[in-house]
Amino acid sequence: MKKSKIITAVFAASLVFCANASADKPVGITKDIMDVTVKHDGKEVKITRNQDNKNTVNPAFAKTSRPCPPFCIQPAVVAPGVETIAEIEMLDYLSRMSAGDDTILVIDSRTPDWVKKGTIPGARNIPWTSLNPVKGADPISILEIMENEFGVKENDDSLDFTNAKTVVMFCNGMWCGQSPNNIRNLLKLGYPADKIKWYRGGMQDWEILGLTTVPGK
Repeated sequence: MKKSKIITAVFAASLVFCANASADKPVGITKDIMDVTVKHDGKEVKITRNQDNKNTVNPAFAKTSRPCPPFCIQPAVVAPGVETIAEIEMLDYLSRMSAGDDTILVIDSRTPDWVKKGTIPGARNIPWTSLNPVKGADPISILEIMENEFGVKENDDSLDFTNAKTVVMFCNGMWCGQSPNNIRNLLKLGYPADKIKWYRGGMQDWEILGLTTVPGK
């Protein structure tokens, strides 16, 4: 092969290499799962990871040094018997709930001002203040949430948790106390710990992994 042809071939190969190197490569959730379809407000939403290989985290979740208190690092276990979960488990609960499993309820425990910035598809907003007497939640409204949302029944002067839903709670992340507060208040009311799951990473980890969010109400 003549020198000129060799140079041309090398140049062409380098162009192909550069093109392949610059092209975005697929970003899966796992090596076997590219997306998960769930229902949010009655509509199907496909949860994927951001496919832009150069994407960076949402600025709202880029801060590293929020003042503590109140934004202190949460422990790995929020309370005895309450399971701490991560993204794959969260996606599983969302999928099962969207498929019609009404024994599961995924809850965004944040206040509405945070929820408006975006939430996890399929989640229902029950702010931590709505279960907290210190923040003005009265016993009647708390009982209504327990009955209407969580499947708890009132029997005379006690609560029946036989058919209570598995509640999966999250908030802004490992520095956020809103879902831990919801969880602790539920436990005080007698909610079974094994029916409470906690996504400790919350919105910050969800955003860091480039997973789909939807506008909250």
